[in-house]
Amino acid sequence: MQKTFQHVNYLWDEKKANELGDDQVALFLYRSNILGADLRITNYGGGNTSCKTIEKDPLTNEEVEVMWIKGSGGDIGTLDRAGIAGLYTERLRNLKNVYEGLHDEDRMVGLFNHCIYDLDSRAPSIDTPLHGLLPFKHIDHLHPDALIAVAAAKDSEKVTKEIWGDTMGWVPWQRPGFDLGLQLEKCLNDNPGIRGIVLGSHGLFTWGDTSYECYMNSLEVIEMASEYIAKKIEEQGEVFGGQKVQSLPADERKDKASQLMPLLRGLCSSENRMIGHFTDTDVVLEYINSNDLERLAPMGTSCPDHFLRTKIQPLVLKLDANEDLGDPEAILKKLEPEFEQYRKEYAQYYESCKRDNSPAMRDPNPVIIIYPGVGMFSFAKNKQTARVASEFYVNAINVMRGAEAITEYTSLPRQEAFDIEYWLLEEAKLQRMPKEKPLSRKVALVTGGGGGIGKAIADKLAAEGANVVLTDIAEDRLKEGVATYKGDTASYAVCDVTKSESIAAAYKKACLDFGGVDIVVHSAGLAISKPLTETTEKDWDILQNVLVKGQFELAKQAVKIMRTQGLGGDFISIASKNGLVSGPNNVGYGTAKAAQQHMARLLAAELGGDKIRVNTVNPDGVIVGSKIWEGDWAEGRAKAYGISVEELPAHYAKRNLMNEIIYPADIADGVFAFVGLLNKSTGNIINVDGGMANAFVR
Repeated sequence: MQKTFQHVNYLWDEKKANELGDDQVALFLYRSNILGADLRITNYGGGNTSCKTIEKDPLTNEEVEVMWIKGSGGDIGTLDRAGIAGLYTERLRNLKNVYEGLHDEDRMVGLFNHCIYDLDSRAPSIDTPLHGLLPFKHIDHLHPDALIAVAAAKDSEKVTKEIWGDTMGWVPWQRPGFDLGLQLEKCLNDNPGIRGIVLGSHGLFTWGDTSYECYMNSLEVIEMASEYIAKKIEEQGEVFGGQKVQSLPADERKDKASQLMPLLRGLCSSENRMIGHFTDTDVVLEYINSNDLERLAPMGTSCPDHFLRTKIQPLVLKLDANEDLGDPEAILKKLEPEFEQYRKEYAQYYESCKRDNSPAMRDPNPVIIIYPGVGMFSFAKNKQTARVASEFYVNAINVMRGAEAITEYTSLPRQEAFDIEYWLLEEAKLQRMPKEKPLSRKVALVTGGGGGIGKAIADKLAAEGANVVLTDIAEDRLKEGVATYKGDTASYAVCDVTKSESIAAAYKKACLDFGGVDIVVHSAGLAISKPLTETTEKDWDILQNVLVKGQFELAKQAVKIMRTQGLGGDFISIASKNGLVSGPNNVGYGTAKAAQQHMARLLAAELGGDKIRVNTVNPDGVIVGSKIWEGDWAEGRAKAYGISVEELPAHYAKRNLMNEIIYPADIADGVFAFVGLLNKSTGNIINVDGGMANAFVR
């Protein structure tokens, strides 16, 4: 059997499959995961897979057929047993006896629950009857780019016949639901012996007696469509009408994108704060620089899975690729009318298509933004959603390329698209989403994030939903730190806070990765404890440069980005009790910390009108887990107090009013108090020291 493909990845591992034995559910999950690993086959959250097994009915002890299927909102690439639903197949098929027609679709979804076999099931998805009404043991419903190109091409049924002859069925576009399941059943009955069905403007159904046969059938059908399209493109010699705009060099594209993203983010966040993503792959550039962009982009996407995540169409910027973006206010004046027009057209789309029971209009801002010559931006509630939206629009580009090569691309009628986007069942799915965390739409840059207090702060902010950018001078520690976070919620930049160009590069990374910055925590630091006569000019300069100059330059560059976004922000200085309290052998460190504290007050007074809050957290005695206590500082403080280094933790705990050891996580809690709770507090200091009376601010 064929195991080499040009257009899809053959990922079946016989050894791994054999380890699963005859567990058909485990094999179905394995098949699902390897199908979902290839974005050409289906995207995150797209498609559906199932299998049918014989189980013992717990009520009758009779053997019954049970269908196991991906549950609502799941992703086949990461699917496990907790994400599937198990239903009595016969009960599901008996729903045909009570189905009253297209107006009855929403009620039928509620009836799926009466067919549940496995009481631990995930909520059944809208695709459940499409699988249940077909007789096959293993079924794949996928959204491969090549198949959707066939499905979205003009004369799709004729093209299907040309590619597969009588071996594939075809059904016209219809919204997913019980009636579409009946149409699939009828198509199979009318065409016995077919290997699959193409769904107009939608996707593909394939099947097999075993998980492996189903997998191979899917790959072979997709490969045939891909080869057909590749041949058509080769015959034409060019795609999308050829190139209209010349791409900027890669470095210049990144520079433009990083400059523009905070501005775009602010415009996209007129109703809800958004997180950004940027891509400038060859596939994207070929499309956005083409002559046909102006014609194809307004048509919108065809597959429901695409436009549910990308909105019905993108916003194409009128900016020239060589535009000077150095003056954000001037660029804003150019872009504001384009965004306003997009919002107006979206509102018109809603008003012209809405029904009596339609949910309220959602955020009218664009999700996908195209900048010819530069790249494509996407904005959504979190990084994963923004990245997935971008991936789905890349799929849509591939679909348009293929459909145009075959005959001509067609999109869904606006009313059909609206009925999917504002489907009450889709709204119910959105309402079931877990509540967002306090910082889920924010981007935090933390200096000194390679370990100690800085890493603890980043951990806390990430746990509360923030996207974090770790900076430090040690790249090995940064790589280790970023690896501790799940998904794509964190990135890093090597940054020396004594150099303005290094700080600028870190902010550029934050803008490219997430769209901008909302929270800056200056935690990078060092400590030198010496008497006045032993403190060198070098000691003094490095303390001033890292702690004070670094804070100044970080704040200066952060404010420029925050003002461009127009969303306010937070700047937190990690200072020290030593900035408030006089102590021996501490002139360099104490002076620098006092400067940090007063600079924060000065900035708070200046930036309040921009809704940028500036506050200070003062740690004291953070010995366990703190980087600055690993070197000469610990020896210096021990000498100053006439004790050994080993006695320091106990000494510091005993001297505070609560007799508590202070940990990096305690400092992180102080930072979160400012950025997650005290949103009307600025110019303030929180002491996290267990209670030091001589450091009381008032």
